[in-house]
Amino acid sequence: MLNRRSLLATPLVLAAKAAAAMPLAATPISRLDTHWWKARHEAKLAEIAAGAKPELIWLGDSITQNFERAGPESWAQYQAVWQHYYGRLHALNLGFKGDSTCHLLWRMRHGELAGLSPKAAVVLIGANNFGRVHWSAEDTVLGIEAVLTEARRAMPRTGILLLGVLPSDRSAWVDEQTRRTNQALSAKSWPNRVIYQDVGSLFLRDGHLDHSAFYDPMLHPPEPALHPTAQGMAAMAQAIAPNLDRLLTA
Repeated sequence: MLNRRSLLATPLVLAAKAAAAMPLAATPISRLDTHWWKARHEAKLAEIAAGAKPELIWLGDSITQNFERAGPESWAQYQAVWQHYYGRLHALNLGFKGDSTCHLLWRMRHGELAGLSPKAAVVLIGANNFGRVHWSAEDTVLGIEAVLTEARRAMPRTGILLLGVLPSDRSAWVDEQTRRTNQALSAKSWPNRVIYQDVGSLFLRDGHLDHSAFYDPMLHPPEPALHPTAQGMAAMAQAIAPNLDRLLTA
């Protein structure tokens, strides 16, 4: 018969304790109660089930989803950028507007990686952790680590390019969480075929945020800079190309 001490050490109890200790940022949470999100998730599952064989996938939030936009404004010509850099790779866009690390993690565990084995994946997530949910850098790092762990579990042959959280113009608190998150990610020793790259300097000018690299200030009414323009995304695509090529040709 198990005594109390041995009972508390059983695998199920230990697993439950570990799960309870994880922050919400690293816990799968769905947004199925949001109609468009549910419809987009189902559309991506259908695309994958129909036999999608991408050599590259992008996993992220609205910054990634924006690659599907095609104007009419000059700053919104994202599809041309996507086609130029990733069309030959039959790339799959798994970016969902408003997603935090927990929502991406849920999608990954509920079919969006099923049967996929691309040569490379780009992960750009974390900006929304500092929005309404207001999660710390420490929790966000754990969420990003959970995303990478799931990606490696589901796609063991896939190389992963992890991008740092991009700078924005929301608050001093967000700036600090972004800096601390990227600093922590940069200091980690990542597994083989996982590359970390901070591209935040592309969106700075003389050490300050370059508002012209974001479309939010151009909206009516203007909003805080958060989403790069198509031109900003093209600069990012060019900057990550060497690391991405390393993963695609390994």
